[in-house]
Amino acid sequence: MPFSNSHNLLKMKHSADEEFPDLSVHNNHMAKVLTLDLYKKLRDKQTSSGFTLDDVIQTGVDNPGNGWGPLDLHNDLGLVLSGHVPCCDLTNQFPDTSIINIKMAQLNNQRLPPDEEYPDLSTHNNHMAKVLTLDLYKKLRDRVTPSGFTLDDVIQTGHCWFHPKSDSLSALGSLEGDLKGKYYALRNMTDAEQQQLIDDHFLFDKPVSPLLLASGMARDWPDARGIWHNDNKTFLVWINEEDHLRVISMQKGGNMKEVFTRFCTGLTQIETLFKSKNYEFMWNPHLGYILTCPSNLGTGLRAGVHIKLPNLGKHEKFGEVLKRLRLQKRGTGGVDTAAVGGVFDVSNADRLGFSEVELVQMVVDGVKLLIEMEKRLEKGQSIDDLIPAQK
Repeated sequence: MPFSNSHNLLKMKHSADEEFPDLSVHNNHMAKVLTLDLYKKLRDKQTSSGFTLDDVIQTGVDNPGNGWGPLDLHNDLGLVLSGHVPCCDLTNQFPDTSIINIKMAQLNNQRLPPDEEYPDLSTHNNHMAKVLTLDLYKKLRDRVTPSGFTLDDVIQTGHCWFHPKSDSLSALGSLEGDLKGKYYALRNMTDAEQQQLIDDHFLFDKPVSPLLLASGMARDWPDARGIWHNDNKTFLVWINEEDHLRVISMQKGGNMKEVFTRFCTGLTQIETLFKSKNYEFMWNPHLGYILTCPSNLGTGLRAGVHIKLPNLGKHEKFGEVLKRLRLQKRGTGGVDTAAVGGVFDVSNADRLGFSEVELVQMVVDGVKLLIEMEKRLEKGQSIDDLIPAQK
């Protein structure tokens, strides 16, 4: 069971040789770098909230990887970061080729009052919900961590930046002008309201991927999840979807500069407000910004454009063109969705190694070229002379 102090104590009764996972059929990156010696060195370390090396590698153990082609950071890395704290100290423990360079962190684990950490069990029918009263929780929580009741994971119900009662969520309510908005809790929405927001690309859906489920990403769903957006729905913040927050600037049309300016302005205001509440974004001088999914380490920025490419999308060189432009494609429904009607979500493939401005410029220049190629193909003309060099 992921994210629990108690399960690691049980593991420590057995030798590292006995507990070291069988990775003989695994093709993901974690399996390539995790040696028995490294496992012995790190297995007894845990954060104050109970996050251990076994939790870090759980996704990779449960999902061996397809082993085909180059490394897919989403599917083949096999690691997850403990992303539920405002600060951590990361040093090199995994080989540098693993991208992560993880050390079990020294984590800030300030506690909220018990009535705020106590989970909402109003819709639960299991035995735990029947016996766990608030009074019992208050008596036990200082003797055993809440993880004893499977409450502590990447999204801990009470101890998270964006719990509905937290100071940090109230900071979002302090935004003014065009950014002024409101928070909507996921658990208070009807199914119809949720689906409409999802269809409009404003809201996230419950995780179904085995990779996300293995890492505990859907724990206590939908508690402490929601969306904050301004009145125009051009500036949104996803709360506890995968990371604690995902800031989104969006609008129809092709004015990328306007979208990016709003993003920068809003993000700067949010960071200023959080710092006034003694919070800050997790950042490391070697890795950049720290996010839950290792594929987002660095800037954490994805600049996406929905673009209709019915001809180029079928062209045999489409994939190669995107690769040379350092772009990636997916359907407009999100990760792992197919394009419908020739409409693709095209975005930057990189998060590391480039600045935010450079990544946005790559998308702007790349999309401009894709449009030119599409127009050529509409007329039945060749695009061979437009094939770009590798960026």
